[in-house]
Amino acid sequence: MWRNQVRSRGKLQHQRESARGAREKKVLQYEPGQQLHGFTVQQVGFTASPVPDLSLTAVKLTHDRTGAQYLHVARDDPNNLFSVQFRTTPMDSTGVPHILEHTVLCGSEKYPCRDPFFKMLNRSLSTFMNAFTASDYTMYPFSTQNAKDFQNLLSVYLDAVFFPCLRELDFWQEGWRLEHENPSDLNSPLVFKGIVFNEMKGAFAQSESVYAQHLQNKLFPDHTYSVVSGGEPLAIPDLSWEQLKQFHATHYHPSNAKFFTYGDMPLEPHLQQINEEALCRFDQIEPHTVVPPQPHWNQPREHHVTCGPDPLAPDPSKQNSLCVSYLLGDITDSFESFTLSLLSSLMVNGPNSPLYKALIEPKIGTDFCSVVGYDGSTREASFSVGLQGVAEKDMETVKQIIFQTIDEIIAAGFEEERIEALLHKIEVQMKHQSTNFGLSLASYIAPCWNHDGDPIQLLKISDSVAQFKKCLKDNPRYLQEKVQQYFKDNTHRLMLSMSPDEAYFEKRAKTEQEKLQQKIQSLSGSDRKEIYDKGLQLLSIQSTSQDASCLPALKVSDIAPTLVPTPVEMGNAGTCVPVQYCPQPTNGMVYFRAMCSLNTLPDELKVYVPLFCNVITKLGCGTLDYRQQAQQMELKTGGMVASPQVITDSADLDIYEQGILLTSSCLERNMSDMFHLWSKIFNSPHFEDVERLRVLVMMAAQELSNGISNSGHRYAMTRAGRTLTPAGDLHEMFGGLDQVRFMKRLAEMSDLSAVLRKLPRIKKHVLNKDNMRCAINATSEKMSEASHEVEKFVDRIPTIKKDRRPSRATIMEEAGFKPCQMKTYFELPFPVSYAGECVRTVPFTHQDYGRPQLYTDVECLSCWSRMGQGWKILPAGR
Repeated sequence: MWRNQVRSRGKLQHQRESARGAREKKVLQYEPGQQLHGFTVQQVGFTASPVPDLSLTAVKLTHDRTGAQYLHVARDDPNNLFSVQFRTTPMDSTGVPHILEHTVLCGSEKYPCRDPFFKMLNRSLSTFMNAFTASDYTMYPFSTQNAKDFQNLLSVYLDAVFFPCLRELDFWQEGWRLEHENPSDLNSPLVFKGIVFNEMKGAFAQSESVYAQHLQNKLFPDHTYSVVSGGEPLAIPDLSWEQLKQFHATHYHPSNAKFFTYGDMPLEPHLQQINEEALCRFDQIEPHTVVPPQPHWNQPREHHVTCGPDPLAPDPSKQNSLCVSYLLGDITDSFESFTLSLLSSLMVNGPNSPLYKALIEPKIGTDFCSVVGYDGSTREASFSVGLQGVAEKDMETVKQIIFQTIDEIIAAGFEEERIEALLHKIEVQMKHQSTNFGLSLASYIAPCWNHDGDPIQLLKISDSVAQFKKCLKDNPRYLQEKVQQYFKDNTHRLMLSMSPDEAYFEKRAKTEQEKLQQKIQSLSGSDRKEIYDKGLQLLSIQSTSQDASCLPALKVSDIAPTLVPTPVEMGNAGTCVPVQYCPQPTNGMVYFRAMCSLNTLPDELKVYVPLFCNVITKLGCGTLDYRQQAQQMELKTGGMVASPQVITDSADLDIYEQGILLTSSCLERNMSDMFHLWSKIFNSPHFEDVERLRVLVMMAAQELSNGISNSGHRYAMTRAGRTLTPAGDLHEMFGGLDQVRFMKRLAEMSDLSAVLRKLPRIKKHVLNKDNMRCAINATSEKMSEASHEVEKFVDRIPTIKKDRRPSRATIMEEAGFKPCQMKTYFELPFPVSYAGECVRTVPFTHQDYGRPQLYTDVECLSCWSRMGQGWKILPAGR
């Protein structure tokens, strides 16, 4: 049971609340028209009041000299975030915004060393550093909890985006270049190289990426969305260095910039640094980057595209896709966007949605298309729905089902309980306190703000909920009329089909070769010599260690000498289940986790563990069928998830723990309901519906197959580490290519009854109190109630007869395990390759544990990032 013994916590909480109150009071003292370090305040919160939905206060400002927009969000969160975004609207598919995003990170005026972002990793305590290129904007965010670190990173980011070196060799490296296959051999053939060039070849090897790109290009054919912002590999070689520099001059200007800061640090130092280090050197311009509305069609259109075949598809004879996509309203209308997003969820999300019932459950295809539901990332939103993994003969059937289901929705509407469940989900999302909340907030407002929508209005989620409820009360057919307006009567409708072409990659390779020959034939003798010389120069630069002394770095004195303690108390539920209690300011949420050991599970069942985790919350339980279970989970929880876990011992690489991690969350008022659902899953899960299992198997196999080309590095690293530690083989079995191939075999089986019979055997070994430990995070005020609910949950789990060997916290593989190196090659039909190499190092508690991390930060990262690869220190010490 929970016993509140952390008496100092009340004082600490009071101090934090006092500090938060002082910060909020300071922010609310700003008034519209007030001038601060070259900025003028435009708006504070909502008519001079905080934003209660998200426990924050927002301040909107404009820079006087350049017109740059600024949004500051003050919140009691130590993980402070900065972001600057530019509206980047290319009119061709050369990938100029994507290549520019890479190239500005190759050195700047104040920090001319190459790869300053990566070199800051071991000079900073950043919790996030990256950059993103979207269809019509580019964003540069970072976050940190240290004030001095924030200043350092802000200086590096500002100099990178506003004053980059943009050297020609950097453009060659990051974008594209002609270079000898062996740069040191003048006689080796000339080929296309470049990080973005190769990255986009990989992207266009993914069928789902090809489909999504074509869908956007063809639904918005008249402006920037008709091109590939990331770069079409066959068009990237048309971009010149001069064009890159010109794009930077017009698009990376403060007049085209939007700044965002978030967290508990004061606003004014941010404003002063941004103005003094960057904005004061610019005057206002008209960037001409506005995206006009897409002209609406007067009749629907149809298109067909091709892709490469997928050898790992669940059914090789069913690789066609068909999707219907509709152009919706302007995303700057925040309430209409809110309504359409909610309407989309009602139509396609979960087994209770009408389009899921009509398209997924008849097993016409394997899953929804890669683009499904509401998409608010473009100036005007869109809604798409369709199927992948469809036989050619069923394409017309899919089309008819979609239109028929829309008619049925207009006639019947939606169940009130489903609407209530979605509104509950929104409430949970508002209350959930994530460690990267600032980044999520920046990403949430970015598309709307990019088109000059009001970001503060976008945060008034409770107002939108209240308005939605009123509209529904005043007009019970409100949602049906929206379906009629945006779907039934909408003539701006695209039907896009895609089928595999056995010669797809061959054709693209041939076209690339033709493009290459055109470039080569236009070269003069001096051009060829320059290519060879610059190739050697680039090779020399890449092989030379860079001096990073110009970059700022934290000192020991900049780091707080102590950490804020996290109060934790250990107890037991019943007589045998350990429980960790951690009181936290959870904003009215309760978080539950349970680790269930796999130590007694027979080896032949372990390969089924990921499938078991996937389906255990989706088959029904107790008196609930799978649809009712899904509805109750949406109404009463923030989600209930099971996932495989392999945890290497902190002191010995040859010892590990294997288990299933159960996670869920709920509002405080739904605590009892959440644990009651877990009790039903533990005590009476449904393992009878083989057709439901088939649907879930097909969807899982399709998802794994789709992810290979996008996650090739992860699969390569997982495979490479399988023979280095006893846990490595389990990592491969649970999440590597072995699991992909296993799920493909299951999807190809005509009868899954034998598979279904294995699930209760796994449940018997895993879901019992003998093999479990739990953890609870809740507010101090609710911890006693949470403890009581855990006690009841454990008591409801029946005791299983001791006919199995006892479970241990850790398990060691056979004595005398000897790690070995093994080389493996998988042939996949993609025009890019993925390589991974793992080295067995030392466990976490070893004195040398930090050295591999430091070595990779200092020596490896810059070189590997230039090659378009990656690295990571795995928890298994490899």
